Amino acid sequence: MVFAALVIAAPLAGCGQINAVPTYEQQARAKWSEVQNQYQRRADLIPNLVATVKGYATHEQETLTQVVEARAKATQVKVDASTVTDPEKFKQYSQAQSELSGALSRLLVSVERYPDLKANQNFLALQSQLEGTENRISVARRDYIEAVRVYNTELTTIPGAWVAKILYPSAKPMETFAAADGAQSAPTVKF
Repeated sequence: MVFAALVIAAPLAGCGQINAVPTYEQQARAKWSEVQNQYQRRADLIPNLVATVKGYATHEQETLTQVVEARAKATQVKVDASTVTDPEKFKQYSQAQSELSGALSRLLVSVERYPDLKANQNFLALQSQLEGTENRISVARRDYIEAVRVYNTELTTIPGAWVAKILYPSAKPMETFAAADGAQSAPTVKF
């Protein structure tokens, strides 16, 4: 078996195929870390946003509670770089983050009822940071999806598939993001 691996590996060494699988895997894991970093940034901003809104919108308690609960749920579901190959954990993580996005959207819609709050500098700064973070999450997810595409393609095409089976038998395809249920429908805004 070792001899067979060397016979196959020798011609591939010159074309970089030997290290492609672990290289692409590490790139995808690094991109996943950036996705987590941006989700954590959002989770860190939420308590400040909720506290600022709470001072103005006392009768929006239900919406504030939903945001706090969604944040708590989203920060409890952990998927690290070593488990991006587990479809169930990945789905749980994506679902928790989608619920948090929905709760934040409802909060920002309810803010429209408070002109004093919209003019408050603290709120405007937090809203701007939150919007920027949502954009960063989108970019990080896009970069992760591309890195996973490259890695998964390497695992399923020749000669990468052969190299993976022989030299990296534990290499498994990674999960990628899918649109949340109902994402194709525009949210309903009611005043």
